[in-house]
Amino acid sequence: MSDRMHCIPFRNLLDWVLGEWEESGSVFGCKKLYRAGGDGGLRPAPFMGRFLETPIGPAAGPNTQLAQNIAASYVCGGRMFELKTVQIIDGEDLHVSKPCILAEDEGYNCEWSTELTVQQAFEEYIKAWFLLHLLAKELSLGRQDGFVFNMSVGYDLAGIKSEKIDRFIEGLKDASGTEVWQECMDWALANLGKFQKVDEAYVKAVSPKVSASITESTLHGCPPDEIERIASYLLEKKHLHTFVKCNPTILGYETARSILDSMGYDYIAFDDHHFKEDLQYADAVPMFHRLQALADREGLEFGLKLSNTFPVDVKAGELPSEEMYMAGKSLFPLTPPMAAMMAKEFGGKLRLSYAGGADAFNIDKLFACGIW
Repeated sequence: MSDRMHCIPFRNLLDWVLGEWEESGSVFGCKKLYRAGGDGGLRPAPFMGRFLETPIGPAAGPNTQLAQNIAASYVCGGRMFELKTVQIIDGEDLHVSKPCILAEDEGYNCEWSTELTVQQAFEEYIKAWFLLHLLAKELSLGRQDGFVFNMSVGYDLAGIKSEKIDRFIEGLKDASGTEVWQECMDWALANLGKFQKVDEAYVKAVSPKVSASITESTLHGCPPDEIERIASYLLEKKHLHTFVKCNPTILGYETARSILDSMGYDYIAFDDHHFKEDLQYADAVPMFHRLQALADREGLEFGLKLSNTFPVDVKAGELPSEEMYMAGKSLFPLTPPMAAMMAKEFGGKLRLSYAGGADAFNIDKLFACGIW
């Protein structure tokens, strides 16, 4: 198996989907499709100028790098898509050791941003956006505006303000003038005979405004003033609804160590250096109050993503690196306490986007707490 990702042209993706659906009644292997709006289903909720038919979907990761993965998430019920993080270092300049993921029980990885170039990532997200609109109609999965794409960018202000990343951001804010958008539009219009329910008017009504929101991702050890400068820039200059990704280290070393030990994760190894270098709670709270006030003045949403992955030591050669990033169910004991701290501080009014060990056994409780 190749360790490189290869992007599939839009026309081939559609031929694959429509052919598989006709032959086996599945889409990318998913046979049990989620159809929004049925009896007992959730009512679509207004969200950043669109609607969310469900409050769930994939966080930024390998699963949101390629258009077909996003489509697979959609047909299974995902409606909130945090796109894989892009940064100024990309493609061949970004070396990712392989294998970079271990998910035997708790999850680990040693990769950070997309393995594609920024331009390739942009094209994948446009193809995915168009593909989801066509699937929504053709397979009666939901409304045209029933899902949301959320950008993710890192890792410093200079990189985010670069021409490469700025073009990416502006292109997702309005893709109408881009080559890949026109390619998707032209192919769909030229192949209407392949569809049963999609017509010309529907295709032409697909909105080119792919994303109006963004998640700020920073590396461990990023200074508080840099985090605030980035978020302020995204709110004021880019006029985007903005989430700031928080690290579990904000809990403090003793708290994190005690929680993991009590849950049987005493074998997970880490010291206190990230806890000392990362954003501190005493600095975070006043910063988030300032950013919330700025968002209110701009008429935008501000919130936190809880949480980032948790850096731990590679002790048994699990992955080809000295440090790896923990996610999955072992992150769950750390993330609700973070959410509780922030909810209490902001009187429950701070929007929280949650990615820390949600699964079939706890997601209803997270939703009941107001976490989306």
